Amino acid sequence: MSTSARLLALLSLLQARRDWPGPLLAQRLDVSPRTVRRDVERLREMGYRVRSTRGLDGGYRLEAGSQLPPLLLDDEQAVALAVALGAAATTGAEVRDAAERALATLRHVLPEPLRRRADALEAATTAVGPADPVPAELLDRVAAAVRDRVSLRMDHRAPGAEPVAGPARRVEPHHLVARGGRWYLVGWDLDRDDWRTFRLDRVRLRTPDGPRFVPREVPGGDVAAFVSARFKGSDGPDAWPCRGEVVVHLPVARVAPFVGDGLVEPLGSDRCRVLAGSWSWTALAASLGRFDAEVEVVGPDELRSACAALADRLSRAARV
Repeated sequence: MSTSARLLALLSLLQARRDWPGPLLAQRLDVSPRTVRRDVERLREMGYRVRSTRGLDGGYRLEAGSQLPPLLLDDEQAVALAVALGAAATTGAEVRDAAERALATLRHVLPEPLRRRADALEAATTAVGPADPVPAELLDRVAAAVRDRVSLRMDHRAPGAEPVAGPARRVEPHHLVARGGRWYLVGWDLDRDDWRTFRLDRVRLRTPDGPRFVPREVPGGDVAAFVSARFKGSDGPDAWPCRGEVVVHLPVARVAPFVGDGLVEPLGSDRCRVLAGSWSWTALAASLGRFDAEVEVVGPDELRSACAALADRLSRAARV
């Protein structure tokens, strides 16, 4: 290896583990211990704090420095950093300007294939919250399909079910959304002729991809709001389809932490008004009954009927 390539290899090894015996580094780099010592001195001149460790063989440890030295990133780290910087630039936090400048600096030195990967992931992703990891290859391929407007052929496993052989689902991918600890693919399902949301950890892509398509606009024009509405059981606006008003015989402080996105207003020291919603009237009635207190239904009549039906059902359950 050339000196520069050997320095990068040495730095990569030092980043991979805490302590490296000198002879082992020499063996991994296929050089003499004397060459390792010279290369360590070169890294120190570049700003890296490489401390010599004592022991039978002697060794080296890479430590944090007082200033930022040149960074060595592998391909996956570079793409992840570019996507994270892009997300940071949209948060409105005080680091926005710094994130934008750092992203511009990184994109300037990224090789074209990595820059295209990072740009595709950034453009295709909307983050509403953190999400569990899914294979990077899956994210890359879906993001590239969103960017290139290429339809996907895939299997989507139902909850708790094993994959079943059969015709592939055909989907025009629109966006990736990180929400509630999961990754979701939002796309137009060609077989159902409607918009669908697919949990990405249940998706298995088939090869080859489908044909190119002309992109459609997601209902409402806001991907995050569309996904939020679907999770509420609404096919329209981002709002619960069933909303009601009750009076709960408890102080506001006892109720407010448990109503989610509902509204709570005080009606004195021991009562409060609650306006809440749910995906069904029965679900709303059940959620309001959890306060272990008297509840007066203000409206609508659908909520009163749901409370009565739920009370009858629970009474029968108590008699079993």
